[in-house]
Order: sequence, then C-alpha cells, then structure tokens
Amino acid sequence: MQLKPKGNSAVNIAASIEELVRTETWPPGYKLPTVRALASELNVNPNTVSAAYKQLRDAGIIQTDGRRGSFVPEKTAAHYPEMAIPAGLVDLASGNVDRRLLPVLTPELTEGYTLATDVGSHGDSSDLVDFARQWLDARCGIKHEPYLFFGTLDIIERALTQRCMPGAKVLIEDPCWPPALALINHLRLQAVPLVLDSEGAKIPDENDLAGASAVILTARAHSPTGICYSASRWRAWQQALSRHTALLIVDDHWGALSHQTFHGMEGFQNEWIYSTSTSKFLGTDFRIAIATGNTPILSAMKIRFTLGPRWISKLLQHMALHIWRNFTPSRLNEIAESYSRRRTCLLESLCRHNIHLPYHPETGEGMHIWLPVSNEPHVIQSLAAKGWAVQSGSPFTIRKQSAIRITISNLNLSECELLADDIAAALASSNRSIY
Repeated sequence: MQLKPKGNSAVNIAASIEELVRTETWPPGYKLPTVRALASELNVNPNTVSAAYKQLRDAGIIQTDGRRGSFVPEKTAAHYPEMAIPAGLVDLASGNVDRRLLPVLTPELTEGYTLATDVGSHGDSSDLVDFARQWLDARCGIKHEPYLFFGTLDIIERALTQRCMPGAKVLIEDPCWPPALALINHLRLQAVPLVLDSEGAKIPDENDLAGASAVILTARAHSPTGICYSASRWRAWQQALSRHTALLIVDDHWGALSHQTFHGMEGFQNEWIYSTSTSKFLGTDFRIAIATGNTPILSAMKIRFTLGPRWISKLLQHMALHIWRNFTPSRLNEIAESYSRRRTCLLESLCRHNIHLPYHPETGEGMHIWLPVSNEPHVIQSLAAKGWAVQSGSPFTIRKQSAIRITISNLNLSECELLADDIAAALASSNRSIY
C-alpha cells in the first residue's frame, strides 16, 4: 500500500496525493507536509510541489488555511439542505409555488399518445421545440435554436462543467438561489458575489470581470429579492462583458409570468445562454427547462445529455406542451396577478409599520420578499411562535447578510396585515435588550 506521496512532476505528485486522500491513508483533517519539506523528501523543486498543491486545492481535494498549512478537508454534505417546516405553521419558507394555481390534470392530456417501448425513440419533441422557438421569439426576441433540459439547475451545471476548470471564478448575485451556490461550491469553483441594488447586480471591478469564467444573472423576479433588471443596468452589463470572455448564463425562470420587460440578448457580444422553465406555472412535475444561446457550448451540453440521461420522457413533453399550448395569455396573467397582489399587499402592510425593503419593491415581482434583519434567529423564532415559518437568509448569501426570506405562495390576502404586524413586533423585540 502507498503510504507516502511519490512522483517527480506536479501532475504525478498531485495524483499520488489524491490516491492517499481517496483511500483515506490520509484521513479527513490530516495535515499535509509543507511545500519545502515534501520537495526535500522527493528531491524536486519546491515550485513543483507548490503547483501540485494548487491543482489539489482547485479540485477541492485539499484545503489551505493560511499559516496553519494544508489539510485534507472534513467530509460535508454536498447537497443544499431543505428546511423542515414544523407542523401547524403557515409555510412561508419552502419556496414552493402555489398549488392552488397549478393546472388540473384531465384525461385529455394523454389523448393521441401511445406509450413508447423503443429506447431509440428518444430526443426532444419537435412539436415542443417548435412551440418553444415561437415563444422565445415572441416573448424575448430570441431566434436561436432551443434545447430541452430537466431544469434550470441542470442547465447551469452543464454549462459550468463545460466551461469552467476547477478553481475558476463564477460571478453570481448576492443574495442568490442557494442550490446554485451549493452547485458552484460542489464543482470546486469560486463564487464571487455581485452586489445588488434596485436595478440588478452592479458591475464589478475589472479584476473580477477579467478573472471570471462565467457570470450568472437573473433577468426578472430575482430569487430571493424579486429584483428585475433595468434597461440601463442591462446595457451596462452588455458593455462590461463585451471586453471579456466570460460565459453569461441568464436565468429567466419567471419569464412566462413576468410583467416586466425583458431587455433582450442581442446586445451581448460575448457567449451567452438564456434559460427559462415551465415549473413556475406548471409545477415541478412538469418541469422542463429551455436553453438557447449563441455559444457552441449548448451543442456540447446536449451531446453530454444524450450520453447520460439520454432523453426527457416523451410523455412528459407531450403533456407539458398540451397544457402550455392551451394556457391562454389571460390565464398566465391571472396566475401572475395572484402572486403580484399578495406580494404588493404584504409590502404595503409592512410600509405602514415603516418597514422598507432595501430595493424598490414596485419594480420587483415573483414569489419572494427579502427582508434584512439585525437578529435573524430571534426574528425567525418570534414569527414561529406566532404561527409563521420563514426562511433564514444565511443560505442565500455569500457575504453572510442577516435577513429572512418570505415566500408568499401560501399566504392569503387576508393574512398580509396580520403577518406584517407580527413581523413588526418581532423586529422591535429583536432590538430590545434583556437583562
């Protein structure tokens, strides 16, 4: 059994250490030799060992903690943990859509469909792809070829895997969607936070832009703040990215329900991918994501998809198309208005308590409200005592902002004033000293 690192090149030394870690010959928490000590032992230049350590750090196999040196990292869960909602509380935490607004399943959904038996009969439904192409042209002004995937996170993962080497920088809005942040960390990439204001993510400095491999922006109904990009901020991003080679991934998950203008992709000269999903109006059982763009990465993503999952259920595609095609614009508008009324009502109720969001709520939309607080645990516990379950803001932010996220999907209009009263009381008591 190999007990010590071997090799005379950075690649060989890194591979040797990787085997020691994988077999737990070097267990979690094990402190690696210093660069100079290992270089002396292997009779190589210290720069060679330093390069090997860098490869291992970028791949997440080892971690470096300043002067304490390099260690084998402790094992941690790679997934984003879901919040358990205690029984009896109104669920304003899970982030799910309103079940009451989802379509009703009827026997007509499977009319004319014959179950497939041939594993070769896979691929994207030409009818669904044609419908998506027309939708993208009419709603977003995008004329590029659409591709179908399982979900927004599936698209982001495949794009980052194709584009980014371990250790690469990915610019992402802060706060952000926690599964995307967990994915970036799991892929051993560096998440670089983008500061938000009422117009979207601010343009970072040139060093961050120059060093970025990818940028992820949420065009409308940003989760968790609800921010929609202004036309001027969208143009600023077009100009900023035109000087760099970063891949832009645009998440427009609220696209079918949005009342805000989508400012288009034609102004971006760099490579970009636009994605949207059916899950917000059809539910997660009918979740199909559409990706399009001007980059050859999309073709590579689809080829990789056919080598793994191979295809999305043709029955799922058939039923999703049937429902979407029969959703009139007025029906989609009705769904969007239901969320908008509840969101607006809660914001107005909070304003009556002189509680104001950090972003202009009148330009926002979607299912969520982001409320900075000074004492996050206290506010969450206080609201739970009143019967409300809200989400901690910590998992959403790279910079560890103290906040709560409130999802209005399970909130009724009649409850908005009461919730605002309870939030105001929780905020007031969180600032009160107890002796």
